[in-house]
Amino acid sequence: MPADYPRLTRSNDARPGVGIVHLGLGAFFRAHGAIYIAEAMAASGGDWGITGVSLKRPDQRDRLAPQGCAYTALELGPDGEHPRVIEVIENVLVAPEDPAAVVAAMAAPGVRIVSLTVTEKGYCHEPATGRLMRDHPDIKADLANPERPSSAPGFIVRALAARRAAGLPPFTVMSCDNLPDNGHLLRGVVLDLAALVDPGLAAWIEKEGSFPATMVDRIVPATKDEDLDRVAELTGRRDESPVLHEPFRQWVIEDDFVDGMRPDLGAVGVELVEDVAPYEAMKLRCLNGTHSTLAYLGYLAGHETIAETVADEAFALFVTRVWDEEIIPGLTPPPGVSLTDYSRALLARYANPGIRHRTWQIAMDGSQKLPQRILTQLAEGLAAGRAMSGLTLAVAAWMRYVGGTDEKGAAIDVRDPMAERLKALSDAAPDPRGKAMALLGVAEVFPAELRDNADFRERLATAYAGLAEKGARAMVESCHA
Repeated sequence: MPADYPRLTRSNDARPGVGIVHLGLGAFFRAHGAIYIAEAMAASGGDWGITGVSLKRPDQRDRLAPQGCAYTALELGPDGEHPRVIEVIENVLVAPEDPAAVVAAMAAPGVRIVSLTVTEKGYCHEPATGRLMRDHPDIKADLANPERPSSAPGFIVRALAARRAAGLPPFTVMSCDNLPDNGHLLRGVVLDLAALVDPGLAAWIEKEGSFPATMVDRIVPATKDEDLDRVAELTGRRDESPVLHEPFRQWVIEDDFVDGMRPDLGAVGVELVEDVAPYEAMKLRCLNGTHSTLAYLGYLAGHETIAETVADEAFALFVTRVWDEEIIPGLTPPPGVSLTDYSRALLARYANPGIRHRTWQIAMDGSQKLPQRILTQLAEGLAAGRAMSGLTLAVAAWMRYVGGTDEKGAAIDVRDPMAERLKALSDAAPDPRGKAMALLGVAEVFPAELRDNADFRERLATAYAGLAEKGARAMVESCHA
């Protein structure tokens, strides 16, 4: 690519005041929530500019700062690629460099919302119970040195303490991560940590605070180096931090904000509801559950992307049957929604040739994702008398994946906070059944209803053995035969 493309710079338009601090400034929020917020300000005004916080590394700040924090959002549709420049992020802080600056930004009087996309593992909770993981290294560091928080819950608790001390109302804390009842989960983790720091603070947060549940939906593939070149060629500007996304988007939010203070999100298509649960369950189970299912089985079968996976007729038929026979029967649809139509629309989204969402990317952090995406509905389905053979095969595929070796004998780059432990358990077992049973015994991942279910144990062992002997594609073909 020619090296003389000028760098993307921010326009001279008036900049709003900061009303939101966002923890975890990754691609998803910039391709989803940030765009909605920019559109809401364009529609109805308000000072809802965003201070982004990188909790671990300076990379995002270093890419965005020279661009005035402007970036390109590239829509990847079946009809082509459509770029637009987003100017809603006002600055980016790097938490390890100056934790006090992050706390001060969150505690500023003009900030009314602190939002998060820190992935499942960023909540420092036990996935099987939802409670604060008190022996998590970041939580232990937060308790040992509260002036220098490390975790997202630690920053929230410290900043809320500063608000309370200043006589300010709390900010609304809004999770935008794919977790069931994410507002309730985040509230519980924050209250658990606050109670360890100051019971009076915990009581104040419990009484005055707000943690609305949300459901977010947009497929956002990881940005690769060659994507930067594509964006430069399309726009004539070099952007070091573009985001890619599909055309579809959805955001459902429980309309429960401290003092009612929020952007006019309803004006730009956000669904503001009393109860997010039906939307959340629909999305977590229909989309995220099958995304993970296709990721593990597709990866093992040699498919690089979800689009490539569902282009394989065996996988398209398999996932359709999983929806129809295992997932939809256990759901109550949101008002006016056909779950069959929703699932068929998902299949079309998965098949979008413009989206190269890698199976390896979706497979990350499975020990944190599976309880919410697959295991709860698997246990419920078994209790209701459904066979659940497709989701059982998905669990077996995850187990085979974290064993660290693919079907051709090549090493898998497993990215998971429990990766070493899971691989050690798999390696120590002498045969496929032993590997499946060893991994099923991980109580932090698997609920007792599955660990103690003799019929499920047998079905899981059989599925794992089938993957080892026949391969993923053959098992997918035979699953519902």
